[in-house]
Amino acid sequence: MLFDLAIWAIAAMATWGVIARPWNSPEFAWATTGAAMLVLFHLLPWREAVAAVDKGIDVYLFLTGMMLLSEVARKEGLFDWLAIQAVRHARGSSKRLFLIIFVVGILVTVFLSNDAAAVVMTPAVYATTRAAQIEPIPYLFICAFVANAASFVLPIANPANLVVFNGQMPALSEWLRYFAVPSLVAILATYVVLRLMQRPASDVKVAAITNALPLKLGGKLAAIGIALTVVLLLSASAFDRPLGIPAFFAGASLTAIVLVTARKSPLAILGDISWSVLPLVAALFVVVAGLNRTGVLSALARNLHDAAAASPQATSWAAGIVVAVASNLVNNLPVGLIAAATSQTAGVSPQVLGAILIGVDLGPNLSVTGSLATVLWLMALRREGLDVTPFRFLRYGFLVMPPALVLSLLALSVFPP
Repeated sequence: MLFDLAIWAIAAMATWGVIARPWNSPEFAWATTGAAMLVLFHLLPWREAVAAVDKGIDVYLFLTGMMLLSEVARKEGLFDWLAIQAVRHARGSSKRLFLIIFVVGILVTVFLSNDAAAVVMTPAVYATTRAAQIEPIPYLFICAFVANAASFVLPIANPANLVVFNGQMPALSEWLRYFAVPSLVAILATYVVLRLMQRPASDVKVAAITNALPLKLGGKLAAIGIALTVVLLLSASAFDRPLGIPAFFAGASLTAIVLVTARKSPLAILGDISWSVLPLVAALFVVVAGLNRTGVLSALARNLHDAAAASPQATSWAAGIVVAVASNLVNNLPVGLIAAATSQTAGVSPQVLGAILIGVDLGPNLSVTGSLATVLWLMALRREGLDVTPFRFLRYGFLVMPPALVLSLLALSVFPP
Protein backbone atom coordinates (compact mmCIF):
# COMPACT_ATOMS: atom_id res chain seq x y z
CA MET A 1 0.00 0.00 0.00
CA LEU A 2 2.76 2.48 0.98
CA PHE A 3 4.67 1.41 -2.13
CA ASP A 4 1.73 2.35 -4.37
CA LEU A 5 1.06 5.61 -2.52
CA ALA A 6 4.69 6.67 -2.92
CA ILE A 7 4.54 6.09 -6.69
CA TRP A 8 1.30 8.03 -7.03
CA ALA A 9 2.68 10.88 -4.89
CA ILE A 10 5.79 11.18 -7.08
CA ALA A 11 3.68 11.06 -10.26
CA ALA A 12 1.42 13.81 -8.84
CA MET A 13 4.45 15.95 -7.95
CA ALA A 14 5.90 15.58 -11.45
CA THR A 15 2.57 16.45 -13.08
CA TRP A 16 2.00 19.44 -10.83
CA GLY A 17 5.49 20.73 -11.58
CA VAL A 18 4.96 20.49 -15.32
CA ILE A 19 1.62 22.32 -15.04
CA ALA A 20 2.55 25.06 -12.56
CA ARG A 21 6.27 25.52 -13.41
CA PRO A 22 7.04 27.00 -9.95
CA TRP A 23 9.85 29.57 -9.94
CA ASN A 24 9.63 29.55 -13.75
CA SER A 25 11.39 26.21 -13.81
CA PRO A 26 11.38 24.28 -17.11
CA GLU A 27 8.78 21.54 -17.56
CA PHE A 28 11.35 18.79 -18.02
CA ALA A 29 12.98 19.48 -14.63
CA TRP A 30 9.97 18.20 -12.68
CA ALA A 31 9.28 15.24 -14.92
CA THR A 32 12.90 14.07 -14.86
CA THR A 33 13.09 14.60 -11.09
CA GLY A 34 10.02 12.41 -10.63
CA ALA A 35 11.46 9.71 -12.89
CA ALA A 36 14.79 9.81 -11.04
CA MET A 37 13.05 9.53 -7.65
CA LEU A 38 11.23 6.38 -8.74
CA VAL A 39 14.56 4.74 -9.51
CA LEU A 40 16.57 6.14 -6.57
CA PHE A 41 13.92 5.12 -4.03
CA HIS A 42 13.75 1.61 -5.59
CA LEU A 43 10.12 2.08 -6.54
CA LEU A 44 10.99 1.17 -10.13
CA PRO A 45 13.92 -1.11 -11.07
CA TRP A 46 16.43 0.73 -13.22
CA ARG A 47 16.13 -1.89 -15.96
CA GLU A 48 12.39 -1.17 -16.25
CA ALA A 49 13.13 2.55 -16.34
CA VAL A 50 15.60 2.03 -19.19
CA ALA A 51 13.05 -0.12 -21.01
CA ALA A 52 10.45 2.63 -20.58
CA VAL A 53 12.82 5.23 -22.05
CA ASP A 54 13.58 2.85 -24.90
CA LYS A 55 9.87 2.72 -25.83
CA GLY A 56 10.02 6.37 -26.81
CA ILE A 57 12.87 6.17 -29.33
CA ASP A 58 10.57 6.61 -32.31
CA VAL A 59 8.99 9.66 -30.67
CA TYR A 60 12.40 11.22 -29.91
CA LEU A 61 13.52 10.76 -33.51
CA PHE A 62 10.25 12.19 -34.82
CA LEU A 63 10.46 15.28 -32.63
CA THR A 64 14.11 15.88 -33.45
CA GLY A 65 13.39 15.76 -37.18
CA MET A 66 10.43 18.14 -36.85
CA MET A 67 12.42 20.61 -34.73
CA LEU A 68 15.28 20.59 -37.25
CA LEU A 69 12.84 21.24 -40.11
CA SER A 70 11.21 24.09 -38.23
CA GLU A 71 14.45 25.76 -37.18
CA VAL A 72 15.95 25.62 -40.66
CA ALA A 73 12.74 27.03 -42.17
CA ARG A 74 12.66 29.82 -39.58
CA LYS A 75 16.27 30.87 -40.06
CA GLU A 76 16.06 30.74 -43.85
CA GLY A 77 13.09 33.10 -43.92
CA LEU A 78 10.40 30.67 -45.08
CA PHE A 79 8.04 31.58 -42.25
CA ASP A 80 8.45 35.31 -42.83
CA TRP A 81 7.72 34.85 -46.52
CA LEU A 82 4.63 32.72 -45.82
CA ALA A 83 3.48 35.29 -43.29
CA ILE A 84 3.57 38.04 -45.90
CA GLN A 85 1.61 35.86 -48.34
CA ALA A 86 -1.06 35.19 -45.68
CA VAL A 87 -1.41 38.89 -44.88
CA ARG A 88 -1.64 39.81 -48.56
CA HIS A 89 -4.37 37.21 -49.14
CA ALA A 90 -6.27 38.47 -46.09
CA ARG A 91 -6.74 41.78 -47.94
CA GLY A 92 -7.11 43.80 -44.77
CA SER A 93 -9.64 41.46 -43.09
CA SER A 94 -8.75 39.94 -39.72
CA LYS A 95 -11.62 37.46 -40.12
CA ARG A 96 -10.14 36.21 -43.40
CA LEU A 97 -6.68 36.03 -41.83
CA PHE A 98 -8.10 33.98 -38.94
CA LEU A 99 -9.64 31.52 -41.40
CA ILE A 100 -6.42 31.28 -43.44
CA ILE A 101 -4.37 30.47 -40.36
CA PHE A 102 -6.92 27.90 -39.19
CA VAL A 103 -7.03 26.11 -42.55
CA VAL A 104 -3.24 26.06 -42.83
CA GLY A 105 -3.09 24.67 -39.30
CA ILE A 106 -5.40 21.83 -40.30
CA LEU A 107 -3.27 20.97 -43.33
CA VAL A 108 -0.01 21.03 -41.37
CA THR A 109 -1.52 18.85 -38.64
CA VAL A 110 -3.04 16.34 -41.03
CA PHE A 111 0.06 15.87 -43.18
CA LEU A 112 2.90 16.58 -40.73
CA SER A 113 1.36 15.79 -37.28
CA ASN A 114 0.11 17.91 -34.40
CA ASP A 115 3.60 18.22 -32.92
CA ALA A 116 4.82 19.63 -36.23
CA ALA A 117 1.89 22.05 -36.27
CA ALA A 118 2.99 23.42 -32.91
CA VAL A 119 6.67 23.59 -33.89
CA VAL A 120 6.25 24.79 -37.48
CA MET A 121 3.08 26.89 -37.27
CA THR A 122 3.81 28.92 -34.15
CA PRO A 123 6.79 30.93 -35.45
CA ALA A 124 5.04 31.32 -38.80
CA VAL A 125 1.87 32.70 -37.20
CA TYR A 126 3.88 35.01 -34.95
CA ALA A 127 5.65 36.36 -38.04
CA THR A 128 2.24 36.78 -39.69
CA THR A 129 0.85 38.86 -36.84
CA ARG A 130 3.95 41.05 -36.83
CA ALA A 131 3.56 41.66 -40.56
CA ALA A 132 -0.15 42.37 -40.07
CA GLN A 133 0.57 44.63 -37.04
CA ILE A 134 -2.04 42.92 -34.87
CA GLU A 135 -2.13 41.29 -31.43
CA PRO A 136 -0.53 37.80 -31.83
CA ILE A 137 -2.03 35.79 -28.95
CA PRO A 138 -5.57 35.25 -30.38
CA TYR A 139 -4.07 33.85 -33.57
CA LEU A 140 -1.39 31.85 -31.80
CA PHE A 141 -4.07 30.00 -29.84
CA ILE A 142 -5.20 28.56 -33.18
CA CYS A 143 -1.87 26.71 -33.43
CA ALA A 144 -2.41 24.97 -30.10
CA PHE A 145 -6.07 24.04 -30.47
CA VAL A 146 -6.19 23.03 -34.14
CA ALA A 147 -3.13 20.82 -33.59
CA ASN A 148 -5.21 18.54 -31.38
CA ALA A 149 -8.61 19.06 -33.02
CA ALA A 150 -7.33 17.83 -36.40
CA SER A 151 -5.05 15.13 -34.99
CA PHE A 152 -7.17 12.10 -35.94
CA VAL A 153 -8.03 12.96 -39.54
CA LEU A 154 -5.17 10.64 -40.62
CA PRO A 155 -3.04 8.18 -38.62
CA ILE A 156 0.10 10.32 -39.07
CA ALA A 157 -1.63 13.42 -37.70
CA ASN A 158 -0.65 12.40 -34.16
CA PRO A 159 2.06 9.99 -32.97
CA ALA A 160 -0.34 9.02 -30.18
CA ASN A 161 -2.59 7.43 -32.83
CA LEU A 162 0.08 4.86 -33.58
CA VAL A 163 0.58 4.27 -29.86
CA VAL A 164 -3.15 3.65 -29.24
CA PHE A 165 -3.48 1.10 -32.04
CA ASN A 166 -0.11 -0.42 -31.09
CA GLY A 167 0.84 -2.08 -34.39
CA GLN A 168 -2.77 -2.87 -35.37
CA MET A 169 -3.41 0.27 -37.42
CA PRO A 170 -6.49 0.04 -39.69
CA ALA A 171 -6.05 0.53 -43.42
CA LEU A 172 -6.42 4.15 -44.56
CA SER A 173 -9.88 3.54 -46.04
CA GLU A 174 -11.01 1.88 -42.83
CA TRP A 175 -9.49 4.70 -40.76
CA LEU A 176 -11.44 7.30 -42.73
CA ARG A 177 -14.63 5.26 -42.27
CA TYR A 178 -14.04 5.31 -38.51
CA PHE A 179 -12.94 8.91 -38.01
CA ALA A 180 -13.84 11.10 -41.01
CA VAL A 181 -17.11 12.36 -39.52
CA PRO A 182 -15.92 12.67 -35.88
CA SER A 183 -12.78 14.56 -36.95
CA LEU A 184 -14.77 16.93 -39.17
CA VAL A 185 -17.14 17.62 -36.27
CA ALA A 186 -14.20 18.28 -33.92
CA ILE A 187 -12.58 20.72 -36.35
CA LEU A 188 -15.81 22.64 -36.99
CA ALA A 189 -16.69 22.82 -33.28
CA THR A 190 -13.20 24.09 -32.44
CA TYR A 191 -13.36 26.73 -35.17
CA VAL A 192 -16.77 28.02 -34.09
CA VAL A 193 -15.80 28.32 -30.43
CA LEU A 194 -12.47 30.00 -31.22
CA ARG A 195 -14.15 32.50 -33.53
CA LEU A 196 -16.74 33.36 -30.89
CA MET A 197 -14.01 33.76 -28.29
CA GLN A 198 -11.90 35.98 -30.54
CA ARG A 199 -14.66 38.32 -31.70
CA PRO A 200 -12.95 41.46 -30.30
CA ALA A 201 -9.80 40.63 -32.28
CA SER A 202 -11.78 40.09 -35.48
CA ASP A 203 -12.66 43.79 -35.78
CA VAL A 204 -9.01 44.88 -36.02
CA LYS A 205 -7.74 46.12 -39.38
CA VAL A 206 -4.92 44.07 -40.89
CA ALA A 207 -2.02 46.10 -42.28
CA ALA A 208 -1.64 46.18 -46.06
CA ILE A 209 1.55 44.84 -47.64
CA THR A 210 2.40 45.99 -51.15
CA ASN A 211 6.01 44.89 -51.57
CA ALA A 212 7.11 41.34 -50.81
CA LEU A 213 10.71 40.19 -51.10
CA PRO A 214 11.26 36.96 -53.08
CA LEU A 215 12.00 33.76 -51.21
CA LYS A 216 15.73 33.05 -51.04
CA LEU A 217 17.42 29.75 -51.95
CA GLY A 218 17.56 28.54 -48.34
CA GLY A 219 13.86 29.18 -47.88
CA LYS A 220 13.05 27.36 -51.11
CA LEU A 221 15.11 24.37 -49.98
CA ALA A 222 13.25 24.39 -46.66
CA ALA A 223 9.88 24.42 -48.44
CA ILE A 224 10.95 21.51 -50.65
CA GLY A 225 12.23 19.64 -47.59
CA ILE A 226 8.91 20.02 -45.75
CA ALA A 227 6.98 18.88 -48.84
CA LEU A 228 9.20 15.80 -49.18
CA THR A 229 8.75 15.10 -45.47
CA VAL A 230 4.98 14.98 -46.03
CA VAL A 231 5.51 12.36 -48.76
CA LEU A 232 7.85 10.32 -46.55
CA LEU A 233 5.49 10.33 -43.58
CA LEU A 234 2.45 9.44 -45.67
CA SER A 235 4.38 6.57 -47.26
CA ALA A 236 5.55 5.30 -43.88
CA SER A 237 2.00 5.49 -42.53
CA ALA A 238 0.59 3.67 -45.56
CA PHE A 239 2.93 0.75 -44.89
CA ASP A 240 2.33 0.93 -41.10
CA ARG A 241 5.96 1.84 -40.43
CA PRO A 242 7.29 3.99 -37.56
CA LEU A 243 7.46 7.70 -38.33
CA GLY A 244 10.55 8.56 -36.30
CA ILE A 245 13.25 7.48 -38.73
CA PRO A 246 11.79 9.16 -41.86
CA ALA A 247 11.12 12.38 -39.92
CA PHE A 248 14.64 12.42 -38.48
CA PHE A 249 16.16 11.60 -41.86
CA ALA A 250 14.23 14.43 -43.52
CA GLY A 251 15.14 16.99 -40.86
CA ALA A 252 18.81 16.03 -40.70
CA SER A 253 19.15 15.90 -44.50
CA LEU A 254 17.53 19.29 -45.01
CA THR A 255 19.71 20.84 -42.30
CA ALA A 256 22.87 19.42 -43.85
CA ILE A 257 21.94 20.55 -47.38
CA VAL A 258 21.09 24.10 -46.30
CA LEU A 259 24.23 24.43 -44.17
CA VAL A 260 26.52 23.13 -46.90
CA THR A 261 24.86 25.31 -49.55
CA ALA A 262 25.13 28.45 -47.43
CA ARG A 263 28.46 27.43 -45.84
CA LYS A 264 27.13 28.06 -42.35
CA SER A 265 27.96 26.57 -38.97
CA PRO A 266 25.39 24.15 -37.50
CA LEU A 267 25.74 25.72 -34.05
CA ALA A 268 23.25 28.51 -34.77
CA ILE A 269 20.51 25.99 -35.63
CA LEU A 270 21.31 23.36 -33.02
CA GLY A 271 21.64 25.98 -30.28
CA ASP A 272 18.13 27.35 -30.79
CA ILE A 273 16.25 24.04 -30.70
CA SER A 274 14.23 23.21 -27.57
CA TRP A 275 16.09 20.00 -26.74
CA SER A 276 14.57 19.86 -23.26
CA VAL A 277 11.40 18.35 -24.74
CA LEU A 278 13.23 15.04 -25.26
CA PRO A 279 14.04 14.37 -21.58
CA LEU A 280 10.52 15.53 -20.73
CA VAL A 281 9.00 12.83 -22.96
CA ALA A 282 11.44 10.18 -21.72
CA ALA A 283 10.62 11.02 -18.11
CA LEU A 284 6.88 10.72 -18.79
CA PHE A 285 7.42 7.19 -20.11
CA VAL A 286 9.28 6.32 -16.90
CA VAL A 287 6.56 7.80 -14.68
CA VAL A 288 3.92 5.72 -16.48
CA ALA A 289 6.07 2.61 -16.04
CA GLY A 290 6.05 3.34 -12.32
CA LEU A 291 2.28 3.71 -12.27
CA ASN A 292 1.97 0.38 -14.06
CA ARG A 293 3.66 -1.31 -11.08
CA THR A 294 0.74 -0.31 -8.88
CA GLY A 295 -1.49 -2.74 -10.78
CA VAL A 296 -3.53 0.00 -12.39
CA LEU A 297 -3.35 -1.63 -15.84
CA SER A 298 -4.79 -4.99 -14.85
CA ALA A 299 -7.58 -3.35 -12.84
CA LEU A 300 -8.46 -1.04 -15.72
CA ALA A 301 -8.49 -3.94 -18.18
CA ARG A 302 -10.89 -5.95 -16.01
CA ASN A 303 -13.25 -3.04 -15.51
CA LEU A 304 -13.16 -2.09 -19.18
CA HIS A 305 -13.85 -5.66 -20.30
CA ASP A 306 -16.80 -6.05 -17.94
CA ALA A 307 -18.27 -2.65 -18.84
CA ALA A 308 -17.90 -3.19 -22.60
CA ALA A 309 -19.63 -6.57 -22.34
CA ALA A 310 -22.55 -5.06 -20.42
CA SER A 311 -23.04 -1.88 -22.47
CA PRO A 312 -20.72 -1.11 -25.43
CA GLN A 313 -22.39 2.24 -26.22
CA ALA A 314 -22.18 3.61 -22.69
CA THR A 315 -18.65 2.24 -22.30
CA SER A 316 -17.43 4.06 -25.42
CA TRP A 317 -18.73 7.35 -24.03
CA ALA A 318 -17.25 6.73 -20.59
CA ALA A 319 -13.91 5.56 -22.01
CA GLY A 320 -13.59 8.61 -24.27
CA ILE A 321 -14.37 11.08 -21.49
CA VAL A 322 -12.20 9.36 -18.85
CA VAL A 323 -9.23 9.12 -21.23
CA ALA A 324 -9.69 12.78 -22.24
CA VAL A 325 -9.52 13.89 -18.60
CA ALA A 326 -6.65 11.51 -17.79
CA SER A 327 -4.61 12.89 -20.69
CA ASN A 328 -4.48 16.22 -18.88
CA LEU A 329 -3.35 14.65 -15.62
CA VAL A 330 -0.34 12.85 -17.08
CA ASN A 331 -0.04 13.56 -20.84
CA ASN A 332 -1.81 11.92 -23.73
CA LEU A 333 1.22 9.99 -24.99
CA PRO A 334 1.68 7.83 -21.87
CA VAL A 335 -2.10 7.67 -21.44
CA GLY A 336 -2.22 6.30 -24.98
CA LEU A 337 0.27 3.62 -23.96
CA ILE A 338 -1.88 2.66 -20.96
CA ALA A 339 -5.04 2.71 -23.06
CA ALA A 340 -3.45 0.52 -25.75
CA ALA A 341 -2.33 -2.11 -23.27
CA THR A 342 -5.66 -2.00 -21.42
CA SER A 343 -7.88 -2.19 -24.50
CA GLN A 344 -5.87 -5.05 -26.02
CA THR A 345 -6.06 -7.03 -22.81
CA ALA A 346 -9.78 -6.33 -22.51
CA GLY A 347 -10.45 -7.12 -26.19
CA VAL A 348 -12.78 -4.13 -26.69
CA SER A 349 -14.84 -3.37 -29.79
CA PRO A 350 -13.68 -0.91 -32.52
CA GLN A 351 -16.21 1.64 -31.25
CA VAL A 352 -14.73 1.65 -27.73
CA LEU A 353 -11.20 1.81 -29.14
CA GLY A 354 -12.26 4.68 -31.42
CA ALA A 355 -13.68 6.58 -28.44
CA ILE A 356 -10.42 6.04 -26.56
CA LEU A 357 -8.46 7.48 -29.48
CA ILE A 358 -10.76 10.51 -29.68
CA GLY A 359 -10.24 11.09 -25.94
CA VAL A 360 -6.46 10.80 -26.32
CA ASP A 361 -6.41 13.27 -29.23
CA LEU A 362 -9.05 15.84 -28.19
CA GLY A 363 -8.73 15.72 -24.39
CA PRO A 364 -5.41 17.62 -24.39
CA ASN A 365 -7.15 20.78 -25.60
CA LEU A 366 -8.17 21.31 -21.98
CA SER A 367 -4.77 22.06 -20.39
CA VAL A 368 -1.13 22.73 -21.23
CA THR A 369 0.02 19.32 -19.98
CA GLY A 370 -2.40 17.26 -22.06
CA SER A 371 -0.37 17.06 -25.23
CA LEU A 372 3.27 17.23 -26.18
CA ALA A 373 2.18 19.52 -29.01
CA THR A 374 0.93 22.07 -26.45
CA VAL A 375 4.20 21.89 -24.50
CA LEU A 376 6.10 22.49 -27.76
CA TRP A 377 3.75 25.40 -28.50
CA LEU A 378 4.54 26.99 -25.13
CA MET A 379 8.28 26.60 -25.75
CA ALA A 380 7.91 28.22 -29.18
CA LEU A 381 6.02 31.14 -27.61
CA ARG A 382 8.76 31.73 -25.04
CA ARG A 383 11.34 31.89 -27.79
CA GLU A 384 9.39 34.81 -29.24
CA GLY A 385 9.23 36.54 -25.85
CA LEU A 386 5.59 35.60 -25.20
CA ASP A 387 4.06 33.60 -22.38
CA VAL A 388 0.67 32.00 -21.78
CA THR A 389 0.00 30.88 -18.23
CA PRO A 390 -1.48 27.40 -17.61
CA PHE A 391 -4.56 29.00 -16.08
CA ARG A 392 -5.21 31.23 -19.08
CA PHE A 393 -4.98 28.19 -21.34
CA LEU A 394 -7.31 26.32 -18.98
CA ARG A 395 -9.92 29.09 -19.29
CA TYR A 396 -9.82 28.72 -23.06
CA GLY A 397 -9.69 24.94 -22.84
CA PHE A 398 -12.87 24.71 -20.76
CA LEU A 399 -14.72 26.39 -23.61
CA VAL A 400 -12.98 24.72 -26.58
CA MET A 401 -12.50 21.08 -25.59
CA PRO A 402 -15.84 19.82 -24.16
CA PRO A 403 -18.05 20.68 -27.20
CA ALA A 404 -15.58 19.14 -29.64
CA LEU A 405 -15.21 16.00 -27.50
CA VAL A 406 -18.94 15.47 -26.92
CA LEU A 407 -19.88 16.09 -30.55
CA SER A 408 -17.13 13.79 -31.82
CA LEU A 409 -18.19 10.98 -29.51
CA LEU A 410 -21.78 11.58 -30.61
CA ALA A 411 -20.72 11.33 -34.27
CA LEU A 412 -18.89 8.08 -33.50
CA SER A 413 -22.00 6.61 -31.88
CA VAL A 414 -24.26 7.72 -34.74
CA PHE A 415 -21.82 6.43 -37.38
CA PRO A 416 -20.16 3.51 -35.53
CA PRO A 417 -17.14 1.68 -37.03
